[in-house]
Amino acid sequence: MTMPTLPTGPATPARRGSMLLPAAVRPAAVTVGVLAVVLVLVQTANSVTGYWLDAHLGIQARTVAGLDGVLAAPLLHASWQHLLSNIVPLVIFGFLVMVGGVRQFVAVTVLVWLVSGLGVWLVGPAHAVTVGASGLVFGWLAYLVSRGIFTRTLSQILVGVLLLAIWGGIFWTGIVHVVLTPGSSGVSWQGHLFGAIGGVLAAFLVARADGPRRRRAAAVGGAGGSDRFGTAVPPGLPRS
Repeated sequence: MTMPTLPTGPATPARRGSMLLPAAVRPAAVTVGVLAVVLVLVQTANSVTGYWLDAHLGIQARTVAGLDGVLAAPLLHASWQHLLSNIVPLVIFGFLVMVGGVRQFVAVTVLVWLVSGLGVWLVGPAHAVTVGASGLVFGWLAYLVSRGIFTRTLSQILVGVLLLAIWGGIFWTGIVHVVLTPGSSGVSWQGHLFGAIGGVLAAFLVARADGPRRRRAAAVGGAGGSDRFGTAVPPGLPRS
């Protein structure tokens, strides 16, 4: 017995919202939330132990013992103020990167993490310990700002321009200004610079890896076209 198909009514506000929001929003929010909690817990343990973790797991430039810091340093901070200055942009940029998908988030983060840490280890100041997640902050921001240039995607270009207008000043204050006034702030411009380099490199590699998919999508769109709302229109049908 065949059951008749019931007509679907208009989408409720909840359904419309779920259709408009990318499916990755919830896991992105959970991921950056967990990361923020981990940073707070690590900082709590760090402060309770008199910053023992910083002294033993921070990056010590050009020493074998300091190589551990390449992996651990982004989770450590020199003070609560240091953590608070990083955690807000970290959550915002991490969320925006994670919306692009888990695999993309992992690939970008690993590349930025390693490039930033190794850069500090190679050219950082001697007899100093470098810690902090700001390399990730600069790397994720550089990735978000530059990815539209490589993908030639209008929406990503617009997001990059917006982020550059709001947050772009940190490239000056965190890199150029620190280089021009050495020793005045105790800020690691090396971590910021190499983090940003890692972010641009990640944007290039992600765009290159994603190129075939974008070309297939463009070919399908060119054959069928799309209306002004981005809805695919089959070949031969009129377009609104």
